[in-house]
Amino acid sequence: MADLVCKDMSMTFTNPQTGAIVNALKDINFTLKKGELLSVLGPSGCGKTTLLNIIAGFLKATDGAAILGDNVIDAPGVERGMVFQQGALFEWLPVSRNVDFGLRMKNTDPAESAKLVEKWLDIVGLQGFGDTPTYELSGGMQQRVAWARCLVNAPDVILMDEPLGALDALTREKMQSLVLELWKETGKTIMIITHSVEEALLLGERLFVMAPRPGRVHKEYRLPFAERSLAESLREIRQDPKFSEVREEILTMIWNMEEEIIGRG
Repeated sequence: MADLVCKDMSMTFTNPQTGAIVNALKDINFTLKKGELLSVLGPSGCGKTTLLNIIAGFLKATDGAAILGDNVIDAPGVERGMVFQQGALFEWLPVSRNVDFGLRMKNTDPAESAKLVEKWLDIVGLQGFGDTPTYELSGGMQQRVAWARCLVNAPDVILMDEPLGALDALTREKMQSLVLELWKETGKTIMIITHSVEEALLLGERLFVMAPRPGRVHKEYRLPFAERSLAESLREIRQDPKFSEVREEILTMIWNMEEEIIGRG
């Protein structure tokens, strides 16, 4: 496993209708140490998903670079796993065939693949579901399949784009706990994009609040809540006065950004 570095990263787009230059990101600089858990949030249009897509290798920065270890990221790679909001699963296939997709692409020995699939289905709480058609699963269970499919390939870095946004409140809370458990059990570096301030506080030992136009890291927090959640329930942590204080500070910060955007408009 290696550190993830974003160095002097900027990204511009040209509006196809007006020809105007859009500064999606500007001068992004940070280092994410191996095993760290980072959450990123901010108002719409602040470049959260653009940042994640550059690190995933789906986009190339206009200036600067994302670097993992000694390698500049310029394409998708097996050392980076992605978990999407809707899972991006092959719903007509059974669970096991979704989970072993990456292994099949790498021509892994079928017997070894079967062992790995069984191992990760057990870890994410889906033991016995390998032969179940994926479309029969609930939203939360499908997200567990997406997690297993990502982790079975042993990536160094896990990138998550609104992975829990489509779930109901109770399922979302259970999946938040699962993310934290897997983070500690696997020691993976995780970066999660979310629109929920509460979720960002719970799931980030580091938290970036991004500002738009151009997209940039406006403020960074280092938080104790992710670590505490291993011994305390998420509901207890939400009731902590310090949690409420930081939540209200960030909500106010983002609200003011949104008001400024409306004023510009």
